[in-house]
Amino acid sequence: MQFDARAAKLLKPGEHMTIADHPGLRLECTASRRTWIYRYKSPVDGRMKQTKIGAWPAMSPAAAIVEWEKLRAARDSGRDVAAEKRAARASARSISEGSLPQEGPYVVRRLCRDYLEGHVERSRALKGAKEIRRMFDTMLGPIAHMLPQQVTRSVAFDLLNSYMHIPVQAGKLRSELGAAWDYGLDAGRLPEDTPNWWRQIMRGRFQSRGKKIEGKSVGEVKRVLTESEVGELIRWLPNFSRIVADGLALYLWTGARGSEIVSMEAAEISEEEDGLWWTIPKAKTKNAKRQGATDLRVPLFGQAEQIVRRRLAIAGKGYLFPSRVGGPTEQKTIQTAVFYHQPYSKTRPKDQRPRLTVTRWAPHDLRRTVRTLLASMGCPTEVAESVLGHMLPGVQGVYNRHTYDRERREWLGKLSEKLGRLATL
Repeated sequence: MQFDARAAKLLKPGEHMTIADHPGLRLECTASRRTWIYRYKSPVDGRMKQTKIGAWPAMSPAAAIVEWEKLRAARDSGRDVAAEKRAARASARSISEGSLPQEGPYVVRRLCRDYLEGHVERSRALKGAKEIRRMFDTMLGPIAHMLPQQVTRSVAFDLLNSYMHIPVQAGKLRSELGAAWDYGLDAGRLPEDTPNWWRQIMRGRFQSRGKKIEGKSVGEVKRVLTESEVGELIRWLPNFSRIVADGLALYLWTGARGSEIVSMEAAEISEEEDGLWWTIPKAKTKNAKRQGATDLRVPLFGQAEQIVRRRLAIAGKGYLFPSRVGGPTEQKTIQTAVFYHQPYSKTRPKDQRPRLTVTRWAPHDLRRTVRTLLASMGCPTEVAESVLGHMLPGVQGVYNRHTYDRERREWLGKLSEKLGRLATL
């Protein structure tokens, strides 16, 4: 933390100062006081908002940072903290005036909000919770202002049927609405005789039709790049922005998941006797809720080591792939960039851009490519699976507690050498 008390005292009305390494935290000066402010982009409507934290010097910089961390965590969970404060003040005024706040009838939108706040945001990862909030905000359509008990079987059918062109998303909507109705019934917020049609209608009808490219269905493609394509892609990477190129290189040199890569932090990198290691906390892995799962240890070689050392030198601490609005870069940033450069992409058609020569792939396909390359090199199955962060299945997964650190180092070293050769062919 860097805070200059003398500079704070010299601030003039209308001026402000920011605090290094704490995005959104600022000290604003008015004619009568200096106030700690948290300024952020609302996850609800995307608008810039701010909320007061406290007055300086009554609230010290350290205390302001503690409150900033709480507010930032709330924002990252999908909450609009400024809007919540306004609502709380309005509720307090209403109570002080002798009347309870009136929210109107208990409609579907309120039920879904209660399910989000009472269950989803408490039990699921941030990324999943934000996706469900987005789905409820955009897909409830005509039922949003209906009473839940008024949603008949035909009304439920019509809503889901209107999204049959996106069957996977429609299936998720059906599942989450069914869970929301169950939540409302369990909590006593719905009449006990309210039917939960979402659990009964259209079972098994939401089947993915696979990916479409240039309007043509290509089915459920499990793409694996050939060795020549891998080499060509590595040579093409400099055409991407630095953050995208680095992320894609780490896919290839580590086999890690995109969400793990973009959320990499300096504290997870360690210099050890045998080289540079990246330790991914269990909470950041896909196995976070699985009993027996552990932190994933990833040795860094070749381009992966170069990228991490370069980003460490710039970041110092915090996220190695930071976003402009605070926190880590979103995984979809890399996915969107790859599609944008595909020769068939019609995104912003007037933009001039280099077009990929290796086509019809997505970032996650690089993990599948890494697994295939390891198999072609003779890597044992259990080692290759551990490289990708997969837990061993069945009894083997229960009894085999070997960490595979030595084996991962051996085979990722061999993979790095192979990728280096492919890049020069």
